Amino acid sequence: MLLSGNWPEGVGRIILPEIDSTNAEAARQAPSLSAPTWLLALRQTQGRGRRGRVWHDPDGNFAATYVALPDGPPDQVALRSFVAALALHDALVQATGRAEAFALKWPNDVLLNGGKVAGILLESVGHGTQVGHLAIGIGVNLRSAPPAEAGATQPVSLMNETGVEIAPEAFLDLLAPAFARWEGQLAQLGFAPIRTAWLARAAHLGQTITARTVTASFTGTFEGIDATGGLQLRDAHGLRTIAAADVYFS
Repeated sequence: MLLSGNWPEGVGRIILPEIDSTNAEAARQAPSLSAPTWLLALRQTQGRGRRGRVWHDPDGNFAATYVALPDGPPDQVALRSFVAALALHDALVQATGRAEAFALKWPNDVLLNGGKVAGILLESVGHGTQVGHLAIGIGVNLRSAPPAEAGATQPVSLMNETGVEIAPEAFLDLLAPAFARWEGQLAQLGFAPIRTAWLARAAHLGQTITARTVTASFTGTFEGIDATGGLQLRDAHGLRTIAAADVYFS
């Protein structure tokens, strides 16, 4: 298949007419892949979000997974979720020319005019202290937004909010080079510049938010993320660092 002139060197691309889940397909294909690869599904029938939630994927939207065999311990490998978020932000800005409209919501969403336009799901298979393969699933509401869920951020679509229509294959041609650039920074310079760039694009930084874990809920000021990517929230008890939670804005 002919690749875009900006396609990152050494990265594969597989386009599938229909699949159950691009992350599930990544797990199936990972043992036979010799290089990092993007899997793009033109139709995804059983997409997944965080914590087992269903990811609705109407026709014309973007569903893809980046699968790789990364070096390093799981906590370092997981920092690629911030790489993916920055790459998504870059690709969406490049597609629309509207940097001011997009923001990043911890831990794994991209907002457009305050609504959720994209989400990220990391899944990995480990062998001891190493990650066997990493799958970074990315869904973007390019053409239409799924129904809203109670209590969740209102979904929006790129086309309805900006009038920009872009095909999934064309969006991948923007996303893959952006991901390669940010991943290169992570490899060469560590997490610090990724953290700085992410915070510069963060939604509701310095404002009151609520972080809900499986067992507790915390409301306070969103102060940033730490060197491991954990959410930093200051409440009456001081500064908390939260490794995993769902975030809600007041």
